[in-house]
Amino acid sequence: MRRLLLLVVISVTSGLTVGAAASLSVSSGDLGAAHQSVARCGTAGLSVIQNLSGSNVISVTVGGLPSTCGSSTLQLTVYNGSTTSSGSAAVPAAGGSVTVTLATAIAAAVSERTDLIVVGP
Repeated sequence: MRRLLLLVVISVTSGLTVGAAASLSVSSGDLGAAHQSVARCGTAGLSVIQNLSGSNVISVTVGGLPSTCGSSTLQLTVYNGSTTSSGSAAVPAAGGSVTVTLATAIAAAVSERTDLIVVGP
């Protein structure tokens, strides 16, 4: 008899919980991250040249930036397998090339990765 009573109490309580959850309203509201598609400023290939001082990369020159990227900011990070360094520079209004000075010079390596992103305008 006790088991039956316990089973009935659990069933009723579970039903109330599900019923309460089902009555909650769901809307997009203000929580969460926004998602917005943005057009690319260019799809052409870019030239990326690392500028050295001795055996250290001190800056990177990026060329071939189209005028549609003009007045934006080019952010750049170089990774040599153990260390990263970043920098940013304004893209000229007419596009072209820009040299980004790294925050800290890093040792040049046989294999390096350079990540670029254009932000703005």
